[in-house]
Amino acid sequence: MVPRTGLAAVSAALLAMNRHLQVRDVLQTIVASARHVLDAEYAALGVPDDHGGFAQFVVDGVSDEQWRAIGPLPRQHGILAAMLHEGTPQRLADVRDDPRFEGWPARHPPLADFLGMPITDDGEILGALFLANKRCPRASGECGFTAADEDLLYVLAEHAALALTNARLHERSRELTIAGERARIAHELHDAVSQKLFSLRLTAQAAAALVDRDPDRAKAELHEVARLAADASDELRAAVVELRPAALDEDGLVAALRSQAQVLDRAHSARVTFACDGVRALPSAQEEALLRVAQEALHNALRHAAARTVAVTLARSGTGAVLRVADDGAGFDPTAVRRAGRHLGLVSMRDRAGGVGGRLTVDSAPGAGTTIEMEVPGG
Repeated sequence: MVPRTGLAAVSAALLAMNRHLQVRDVLQTIVASARHVLDAEYAALGVPDDHGGFAQFVVDGVSDEQWRAIGPLPRQHGILAAMLHEGTPQRLADVRDDPRFEGWPARHPPLADFLGMPITDDGEILGALFLANKRCPRASGECGFTAADEDLLYVLAEHAALALTNARLHERSRELTIAGERARIAHELHDAVSQKLFSLRLTAQAAAALVDRDPDRAKAELHEVARLAADASDELRAAVVELRPAALDEDGLVAALRSQAQVLDRAHSARVTFACDGVRALPSAQEEALLRVAQEALHNALRHAAARTVAVTLARSGTGAVLRVADDGAGFDPTAVRRAGRHLGLVSMRDRAGGVGGRLTVDSAPGAGTTIEMEVPGG
């Protein structure tokens, strides 16, 4: 039976293990807690890699200077290998007398009595936790780790497995969040900033063509270039900090779509029109998704499909809205594109529609133009 003071130490150790979310912090806490609860001079925990070594190895009871002097991390051999490969506890009166003992580096502190325990989770060995040199009253003539110590270390190892698994899941979740954020920014840059830069380039080309024959109009186009450059900067900033597109905050969806169509109509030889029928204000997520899909569809029609006319319409549908972008360009085979896994723009549009509970349809065929339709629910 563990004394009350021992129970308090165990309770504190278990709470400490679950207080951290970073794997390295959890490992260090496990080692320090085990060493304190079982009153050992040294403690260590190794997390194995797939190459016969350790991906992580933490110690307690050894100073930083001593640790640096010891040298490279140990390999999976001897007693450590037994715990990792066999998954069995190891309690030895003197580790140096065991036939599996293979020595240690010259600057390694001397170890005698030894207690090791594998850390396992559902049959998977996550690591090996071991203690050495039990502190005990030498005058009593009794020293070394006992069966009760082994039972206690087993309990600590069980909880250590939970804490370590939880920390790994947290770090994995964080990695997935970062990956998702990178994907979001990539979509934002592709959908928004590239659209603005495309419009800016077309407007600059128009201004250059007008310099000689119509300077006043060229000057007006250059003012438009400056405005588009400022918009692109705002869009880039918004993509990074996850704000709504600047045009939506300032003017709303209908005005933003109308402005987009007017800019492209003026800067491009194609006829670009916009019409709206009874659309009410929508939740911000729906408005942003509709604007981004419209921008992408316009970009594809003008840059890739060589369309002569593009018609953008936004109509009310119940409490939601339907966006339609139809062009008379080259068209394509949507099934072939899907099989080839290309066209980030189509992937982005589908993602945006799905992200707000909407539905996206693509109607196209080679030589027959393209119609993109996206329907979103209201608030």
